[in-house]
Amino acid sequence: MIPYYYLILLISLSAGLAYVNQRFIKLPFVIGLFFLSVVLSLVVIITKNFYAEPFLQIRDLVVQSDISSSVLNIFLGFLLFAGALHTNWFALKNHLKNISVLAVGGVLFSTIFIAFVFHYVALLLGLDIPMLYCFIFGALISPTDPIAVLSILKEAKVPEKVEITIVGESLFNDGIGVVLFIALTEMIGVNAVGFDARHFAWLFLQEAVGGVIFGLVIGYTLHYLLSTIDHYETEVLLTLAFVMLGYFISSTLHISGALAMVIMGLMVGNFRKGQAMSDRTEEYVAKFWELVDVILNALLFILIALVLVVIDFDIKYLILGVLSVLILIFSRFLAVSVPRRLFPRLLDIRKDEAKIIIWGGLRGGLSLALVLSLPDNETRDILLVVTYIAVVFSILIQGITIGRFSKRVLREQ
Repeated sequence: MIPYYYLILLISLSAGLAYVNQRFIKLPFVIGLFFLSVVLSLVVIITKNFYAEPFLQIRDLVVQSDISSSVLNIFLGFLLFAGALHTNWFALKNHLKNISVLAVGGVLFSTIFIAFVFHYVALLLGLDIPMLYCFIFGALISPTDPIAVLSILKEAKVPEKVEITIVGESLFNDGIGVVLFIALTEMIGVNAVGFDARHFAWLFLQEAVGGVIFGLVIGYTLHYLLSTIDHYETEVLLTLAFVMLGYFISSTLHISGALAMVIMGLMVGNFRKGQAMSDRTEEYVAKFWELVDVILNALLFILIALVLVVIDFDIKYLILGVLSVLILIFSRFLAVSVPRRLFPRLLDIRKDEAKIIIWGGLRGGLSLALVLSLPDNETRDILLVVTYIAVVFSILIQGITIGRFSKRVLREQ
């Protein structure tokens, strides 16, 4: 029954914070909930010196519960499928070149650039972070996050072309980022200091190609099953079962469950949808997964707040986190601006659109979920603090200002 009590705590905290936001603060759901979870974690950290016993209870709860595994192995598949399900593939297809350049080339470039700069900045602060972990940090922080992007862009009212490009990029680059992350983390036990390029390339191909193929197979299978019946309760259950089984099987086969869920979600949401689902079923399936997305977002941010309170903060970690925000912004600027100038036929966006895409590259729950899954050691604690600071800036600063920033940029043209 203990896990059930944990769930009661998480749901109650999430519901309470969501109510406070809707009743008083009135920020967009993702931004408001994340802001209040930050406040919650700060309150707990500040009060731990005065009320040690409740803090120790929270610490024991976090240590005993396998939060890292829950986030990566359970939450991620649901969140990615839900995001892909609500994405219009036919709109994405018109901007596929832009999306591909940013989602693949942008993530690969950012991972390498961030890894090297982050490593040397950390050394200047007296933090000797192994190069492999720097690449892991680059991989987990480079993707723009659909969990944050999809919710925030709806409120921001950015131009349609820019919104489609950012959303499409976020859906596919998170898959690429997760593949890079998994391939790199599997090397920790093999070679914790160096970098085996051949082993990494094989793992990357296995995860990426396998994930896409498996996503197509289970996506088409689910489409066929949905097309043979017209009963919305059963069809909702089928989508739920395929996400759970598909993600579990992907991890068993050592292929990318993230890419598989994105491909399957796009197929269910777009491939001959009129043949597979009636209008009524389509409405229920869409609403069900919208609710799943909202609830898991809420739980994820509360989990992050709980994990933060058990970390022993060092001022060097905080400084590195602030400097990392600058590294990320500069990396994003290069990843968008360089191909736009050198290969305008591949990345066909105007200067004003590029500015919005640069500022709209939000990091969110995906990066936090990935860093939580790292082996528990001091390096992981450093990366968790740095990642958290980057996500706080991204959601609370970039997320809140993206709408006004977009309007200002467009007025200047």
